Amino acid sequence: MSYRPADSLRAVTLDDVRGAQKMLSGVARMTAMEGSRHLSQLVGAPVHFKCENLQRTGSFKLRGAYVRISGLLPEERAAGVVAASAGNHAQGVALASSLLGVRSTVFMPQGAPLPKISATREYGAEVRLHGQVVDETLAAAQEYALETGAVFIHPFDHPDVIAGQGTVGLEILEQCPEVRTIVVGVGGGGLAAGIAVAVKALRPDVRIVGVQAAGAAAYPPSLAAGRPVSIRNPATMADGIKVGRPGDVPFALVGDLVDEVRTVTEDELSTALLLCLERAKLVVEPAGASPVAALLSRPESFDGPVVAVLSGGNVDPVLMERVLRHGMAAQGRYLAVRLRLTDRPGALATLLGVLSVVDANVLDVGHVRTDPRLGLTEAEVELHLETKGPTHCAEVGRALRESGYTVIG
Repeated sequence: MSYRPADSLRAVTLDDVRGAQKMLSGVARMTAMEGSRHLSQLVGAPVHFKCENLQRTGSFKLRGAYVRISGLLPEERAAGVVAASAGNHAQGVALASSLLGVRSTVFMPQGAPLPKISATREYGAEVRLHGQVVDETLAAAQEYALETGAVFIHPFDHPDVIAGQGTVGLEILEQCPEVRTIVVGVGGGGLAAGIAVAVKALRPDVRIVGVQAAGAAAYPPSLAAGRPVSIRNPATMADGIKVGRPGDVPFALVGDLVDEVRTVTEDELSTALLLCLERAKLVVEPAGASPVAALLSRPESFDGPVVAVLSGGNVDPVLMERVLRHGMAAQGRYLAVRLRLTDRPGALATLLGVLSVVDANVLDVGHVRTDPRLGLTEAEVELHLETKGPTHCAEVGRALRESGYTVIG
């Protein structure tokens, strides 16, 4: 399982994935397969979650990192390894290196979440913060590799990494042998490529569907062009799949073996994350929830049994709070509204009384009296409300307007 730079574009085979599985014995967990009653009802067939969010380090990344570093020559191990990552790959490389006795240096963006920085250090890596975006961090890591001789561990663009990620596919076939569709998030493509190599070799009838965030979807234009192409300024809350260009190695495999690549919106991602938390009691990051988002958006288009790969659970608590509110808003369960009222004693109490009648739960109230846009006797109030769905949101808005309030937004 050792690949040199000269053969970095070598095809990955089922034998490579099986070799990786032996290598990972006792290192990576065989993560749980959990059923989803809610999604099964929507799809009309059994839907299962492959819970890589419960893997060591909180994502599948340990698999590929360990296999890649295991394949290094003794002199390469002695030089140490270096990686660049905003989170999951960082932790995978850090733990894999510690387990193998290899020195690791991980470059992370200066704005990386503190829990991910702390976890990477605790797994044994030296963390260096550099750059505001991952591209700057990546350039710094590659420069470090040239200066020191450390081996750069790419997060997805290497056969060893892909073979390691492919072990997820072998586990899916063992845990759910009747599977007909596998849905997996796609960033650079390493996980989807590895799963496809393993599954298509053993079960060519299984349909594999990749999912990208619409704001960071480099695969559809790349597949249309027949080569990896870059997209400018990828933007999505799902940082685990926020990749501007497919990797050369996974692109060839995804193009040959993955049946379809779909996109999902930010609203669909946040709704999916909320569903995982509320219905499955699973903490999943936005990238890991992307297969669930695809299932929710077009449930009738999947043949079951379906396995959705929850690729990671390393979500920053601050982001989690924002995403959950976004998900609640997308479902009509959270409503922010601004309105104007007459600034007189008891006016706010009267407004809250109107909301009480329509059973809207007030979470927060903001009150502005001094603004050039307001008249002398006017005040502006911003309300954050917990509601019960789109119909209830409409009922709240109607009640406010019928009570004489000017609703601004």
